[in-house]
Amino acid sequence: MTGLVLTTYDWVPDGPRGFVRDLRVRWALEEAGLPYRVASVPFQHRDADHFAHQPFGQVPWLTDGDLSIFESGAILLHLGDRSTALLPADPVARSTAIQWLFAALNSVEMASLPWWLLRPADGTPSPAWERFDTFLGARLDHLEPVLAAREWLAGDFSVADIMMADVLRLIDRFDRLASHPAARAYVNRATARPAFAKAHADQLAHFAAADGAA
Repeated sequence: MTGLVLTTYDWVPDGPRGFVRDLRVRWALEEAGLPYRVASVPFQHRDADHFAHQPFGQVPWLTDGDLSIFESGAILLHLGDRSTALLPADPVARSTAIQWLFAALNSVEMASLPWWLLRPADGTPSPAWERFDTFLGARLDHLEPVLAAREWLAGDFSVADIMMADVLRLIDRFDRLASHPAARAYVNRATARPAFAKAHADQLAHFAAADGAA
């Protein structure tokens, strides 16, 4: 088997630790039991090689032999082809998992990320943030009955749940799921999995190890 290499930043400030998107890939790799190693690129100074792998200067990317893949959703799909622990073999279940993976990115994260970026630091909401709060609330309202009716999005746990739980985890950090108990329970189920616990701990340890050099 070709070695898998996950590349992330060498260091980030305290705020984003535990939420940098290499966590999604670490989590998938741990769920599937696929061997991998972690490589680092500088957080402060991004060179031409970094942009060659990730055109926007972000992380993560995954190399699999001669193949280099960026964007966490694309990486999860690639890993899903490696393991039925991540994507089911049954065509209907597989299609369901893939559509929910894209829904997490295109329908939920597109609402949750600007909500997080514009959240009022001083407690005084801006009109722009209030519009995004309404938009996000509508998306959560539609998602809530889905998550109330099933344990995982596509039957068994899959990459769809890694992506959706990680997207929801960010806003739950700021208590936005308080009025959506099924979504909160779903995040709690997902993050109670041993693979998540290891991926999360490994990411924190990775960045903490570089604190002295930052």
